[in-house]
Amino acid sequence: MPVRPALLALALAVVPLVAVGASPTFNITIKQHGFAPGTLTVPAGVRVKLLVKNTRGLPSEFESFDLNREQIVPSGGTITVWIGPLSPGKYKIFDDFNPGTTGWIEVSKAPKDARS
Repeated sequence: MPVRPALLALALAVVPLVAVGASPTFNITIKQHGFAPGTLTVPAGVRVKLLVKNTRGLPSEFESFDLNREQIVPSGGTITVWIGPLSPGKYKIFDDFNPGTTGWIEVSKAPKDARS
């Protein structure tokens, strides 16, 4: 079945729009006794991709009641966590398997140099 030229033109016109709306990516690491960085600053009003790496010798659980997220991170592994769009403020994160390990996601109107 031949592709209609109008349909093909529409498809090609939409492709560049998808790339323009790419979400920013930030890295955060679960260490033995905390997160690095301890406070990660991300921009407000956009969907954000977090790459969460666990350098502990045991599994961890990236959790946040504020962000409504809970995901296991295997020892030595990295997971992807999507958050936002969020309003400006501070959102607590912690390792549910090691509750003393805490950190913050700080959402600001203007992104700072926390991007990795």
